[in-house]
Amino acid sequence: MEIEGGAPLDDKAKRMRDLLSSFYSSDPSSASSLPPNTSSRFATLDTINTASFNADQYMNLLVQKSNMEGLLQKHVEMAAEIKNLDTDLQMLVYENYNKFISATDTIKRMKNNIVGMETNMEQLLEKIMSVQSRSDGVNTSLFEKREHIEKLHRTRNLLRKVQFIYDLPARLEKCIKSEAYADAVRYYTGAMPIFKAYGDSSFQDCQRQSEEAVAIIINNLQGKVFSDAESIQARAEAVMLLKQLDFPVESLKVKLFEKLEQFLVNLNFDSKELTDSSVDVNGSLDPGRVPHAASATAHEASVREFAEAVRAYKVIFLDSEPQLSKLAQDFVTKHFEATHQQIEKQIHSADLVTIFRVIWTDVLLLDEVLPEASLPDFAFQSACVAVKDYISSAFSHFLLHISDAVTKVQGRQKEQIEEDYPLQVALEASQKAVLQGSMNVFLEFRRLLDENSGLLLKLRDLTIDWVQEGFQDFFRKLDDHFRLLTGKSNVASQEVNLLERMPGDKVAAGLVLVLAQLSLFIEQSAIPRITEEIASSFSGGGVRGSEYGPAFVPADICRTFRSSGEMFLHLYINMRTQKISVLLKKRFAAPNWVKHKEPREVHMFVDLLLQEFEEIRTEAKQVLPQGINRKHRRTDSNGSTASSRSNPLRDDRLNRSNTQKARSQLLETHLAKLFKQKMEIFTKVEQTQESVITTIVKLSLKSLQEFVRLQTFNRSGFQQIQLDVHFLKSTLKHIAEDEAAVDFLLDEVIVSTAERCLDPVPLEPPILDRLVQTKLAKTSEQSLPS
Repeated sequence: MEIEGGAPLDDKAKRMRDLLSSFYSSDPSSASSLPPNTSSRFATLDTINTASFNADQYMNLLVQKSNMEGLLQKHVEMAAEIKNLDTDLQMLVYENYNKFISATDTIKRMKNNIVGMETNMEQLLEKIMSVQSRSDGVNTSLFEKREHIEKLHRTRNLLRKVQFIYDLPARLEKCIKSEAYADAVRYYTGAMPIFKAYGDSSFQDCQRQSEEAVAIIINNLQGKVFSDAESIQARAEAVMLLKQLDFPVESLKVKLFEKLEQFLVNLNFDSKELTDSSVDVNGSLDPGRVPHAASATAHEASVREFAEAVRAYKVIFLDSEPQLSKLAQDFVTKHFEATHQQIEKQIHSADLVTIFRVIWTDVLLLDEVLPEASLPDFAFQSACVAVKDYISSAFSHFLLHISDAVTKVQGRQKEQIEEDYPLQVALEASQKAVLQGSMNVFLEFRRLLDENSGLLLKLRDLTIDWVQEGFQDFFRKLDDHFRLLTGKSNVASQEVNLLERMPGDKVAAGLVLVLAQLSLFIEQSAIPRITEEIASSFSGGGVRGSEYGPAFVPADICRTFRSSGEMFLHLYINMRTQKISVLLKKRFAAPNWVKHKEPREVHMFVDLLLQEFEEIRTEAKQVLPQGINRKHRRTDSNGSTASSRSNPLRDDRLNRSNTQKARSQLLETHLAKLFKQKMEIFTKVEQTQESVITTIVKLSLKSLQEFVRLQTFNRSGFQQIQLDVHFLKSTLKHIAEDEAAVDFLLDEVIVSTAERCLDPVPLEPPILDRLVQTKLAKTSEQSLPS
């Protein structure tokens, strides 16, 4: 916005202030920042407001710096400023004139009011002097009488005191009869100074009688303090009266506190009576169980009585908060100690919730009486420990339940209890124990989260974290326990109760196979189901902090049990193979193969070997699933279907009786081996019946070959091995899946025996077939009755 002449409002206001300041300034020199003798070359257009303004210099400077339009504009601005200054100066003069008129009127009124004041003051002084003279006259006339009256009054007071001392024993007796102990104490304490001064002379009898009455009063007051029938205020008043009588109340304080401690000892903290809980075999909750109403009511009444006793003690002894706080905390501690005892006996979560409700109700009752103890915070810390112990105990019992289901098969074998499918029963029971047990554990923990009041509501996020951590730690311990059962873990790292429940004898191979399949079940079925349950009902938490990572990591658990399952499977294969190796060792260590007799029939060790294979197949069928039913025949092999050391040319030459020609044939077979494609014998073991059985058969035949290489045979010994191997060819094809590899290994056994034979002359094929058929017929006859 611009005024007339186009000058900005701020510049105009600034110039106006400068002009007014220079007009009212007492020091004209201070209005200018430039000295009067400032050179014209330093002059500016702003010097118009200074005391040293030079009109000629200003005009010359204005003409130099401005054109015609600028000069005209400046003329208009200066004219407007002059007009405004005149108007402002006129307004200032009018305002000052009004102020002068108002001041003159005020001075006139003050002068008129002061004219009669001096006369009034003189009259007031005369009246004051008259009053003073009359007061002095009254004092002079009444002086002697007042002194006499005061003397009589003092005498009267002394007589009243003496009379009070003589009447004091009777007064105390009346107070005792009417139980007005406060008046009795007030009377006695009032007479104490006189008794101290004259009790041994003038008032000796009165003092003795009064002390006897006071002794009775003290006894009655002590009875009031210890009486529960009296009100808290009456008991507190009794203590205050005892203090006034100089009675040592500290002894009363100690006795009352001991009474509170004994009350706490006698208080019922047995959680079993409050919940009436017991655990059935399946770990499920019986809905028919309800808390004992009578026990809960009696407990609540006892706690209220305890709270009232604490309130009374606090009112009676004002400095007792520390002792009472410690006693209240002991009350909460005893509550949780009883809870821990129930947790060790395996308590249901519903019963635990009931116990926590009772504890929280008791804590709130005591907190109203004794807020200084901070019992809610103390109870929260104890509840953290209790809930964490409960979750840990639940997982420990869960682990024992699974351990019992797994080791039951070994216990039945030890007790010689025959079942049709013991391993299958054990596996199904173990799988059910893992999956159904997990759901039962979730059900128990979910009841803790469903509680929307008291301690458990505050612990909700922590409970979620503890449950997730509990499952992570549980599966780690379960894997360690599985390894411990098989002898593949450190015994010192396991829990004592698990070690006591372990079978003392050597672990059975069937148990190892069950553990292998159970580990696979946990990886593929149990962990995904548990992960879904945690995501649906136990998500959240996060109190442990992001720096520690997630509490439950299913990928780590799956990886652990996958590795353990493979380890158990290989362990089962090794155990079975080692047992067969012991059988083979006994077979080749007993006879003298150099003096072996001519073979008559298949050796009995073949029956034992086939019996072992049949037992392995029975165990595998009970536990392991079937794979792809595909027999690896000789025609399926990519390489040679015959042994690298066995071909029709060699078979013809072995029929010759010339030993030299037979040995030269071995050289030919070694040369032929260089031109044969190598067959893959040992492949990756899978969790299927066919893969496990075939692997054990292959390893057993390889062990047979190695035992053959350690012996030296005559012709009969070589022929006995040939007969046994020929019989195995006809029977193992129904057991092992990879027929080509089995035939290859059996051919290797024959070739290795020929290499270690002094006269490697084989039996004729017709003889071999006849002996094998005889053995098969005999085996069929033995199996018919069964």
